[in-house]
Amino acid sequence: MELPDQLRRLLRDVPELARAYLVGGCVRDALLGMPNKDFDLEVFGVSFEALQEALRPHGRVDLVGRAFGVVKFRSANGDQWDFSIPRRDSKTGVGHTGFAVTFDPDITPQEAARRRDFTINAILYDPRRDEHLDFFGGRDDLRNRVLRHTGPAFTEDPLRVLRGMQFASRMELQPARETVELCRSISSTFGELPRERVGDEWLKWAAKSRRPSIGLQFLRDCDWLKHFPELAALDGTPQDPEWHPEGDVFIHTCHCCDALATLDGWLAADDETKCALMLAVLTHDLAKPQTTHEAERDGRLRIVSPGHEEQSGPLAEAFLSRINAPKAIRERVVPLVTNHLAHLQTQSDRSVRRLANRLRPATIDELCLVMTADQFGRPPKPREVHAGVRDLLKRAEALRLQDQAPRPILLGRHLIGRGMKPGKEFGRLLAAGFEAQLEGAFHDVAGAERWLDEQLGQ
Repeated sequence: MELPDQLRRLLRDVPELARAYLVGGCVRDALLGMPNKDFDLEVFGVSFEALQEALRPHGRVDLVGRAFGVVKFRSANGDQWDFSIPRRDSKTGVGHTGFAVTFDPDITPQEAARRRDFTINAILYDPRRDEHLDFFGGRDDLRNRVLRHTGPAFTEDPLRVLRGMQFASRMELQPARETVELCRSISSTFGELPRERVGDEWLKWAAKSRRPSIGLQFLRDCDWLKHFPELAALDGTPQDPEWHPEGDVFIHTCHCCDALATLDGWLAADDETKCALMLAVLTHDLAKPQTTHEAERDGRLRIVSPGHEEQSGPLAEAFLSRINAPKAIRERVVPLVTNHLAHLQTQSDRSVRRLANRLRPATIDELCLVMTADQFGRPPKPREVHAGVRDLLKRAEALRLQDQAPRPILLGRHLIGRGMKPGKEFGRLLAAGFEAQLEGAFHDVAGAERWLDEQLGQ
């Protein structure tokens, strides 16, 4: 593993770190060839107090993790690493936090690794000998792209199922059959989990997945999809085979999420935007189960879902609220969902201005990514950007509205300049002015002033 020079010096010069091993995600990611700036170390053979005192002369020691046996260490150049004492967990109650924790510096590395969730996270790295301690076959599972639980203690923490969902999607791992069965056996414990922890795993899935469908299918296979009823209802909801040869709505949603994860616009986005876009694609068809029926179209009986885009908005809001998604993300997701078929309408400058305004705080650029993922999620149909999406982007760019909503041109200062004082009429004129702007009545301040003259009879 490539380690920071200062960390290597610390491991070399501090005797109390003679049995310190890198653990968890940093070891896993290094084996996968993935970059990692977070280094966690487990230190055997010393007490928490001795570890703390040994590190203090070399940098800043923060004890906020004391209850978990963690010393947070900040080096002189600002790097931060976590040093932890091995612990034993005893199940004392229900839920993610129902454990009694005791710290035991004399525990063996194998015993410590056994309490970790998956074999890929149970590999230790010895920086002195440049070798791995792999007691449960984690390296083989990484090579074979398998997600496998470490041992029977896995069932003590139901959050591990959702961690498995996002790990599988992020690293393209296929869950082992025995792990799926074990997760199925604890499906009834979902209610023990605090919703903020549930949300944390969904947000990691949304921001970091390479193949999001693997995690969704894992939830379905281990009988956890039922805990998210809006998603469970998609499974088995039919679609017209001519337009959707890929299968039902759940299968379509899986393909759409996978497609989004390949688009340059999503790959280049910040984590919050990635979350908003992925969750919008995940929820864009939530109302299809309640709107889908057979109807005659062009002399043929077809499967249709009229109005599903508008009705999916409240269902997306309910799902996102229940998993504790941040308000800033929910506010972007819902308008993306309710407008995801806007490209099927004939576009005009007026319609583009109004669409950009309806989408706020999301943008037309973001909506076009959602639309494209929707279009690409229909294999074996070719991955072709819909002509309506291309036209929408072209018009939005010409109006400079591709990445922002329209801003009012007529402002309060213009009315004050005419001698008006804030009040009901003041607010009514500003609202009417913005509506006229969206309709195309004016495009600049001079036009806004002329429109105001007409309204005031001047």
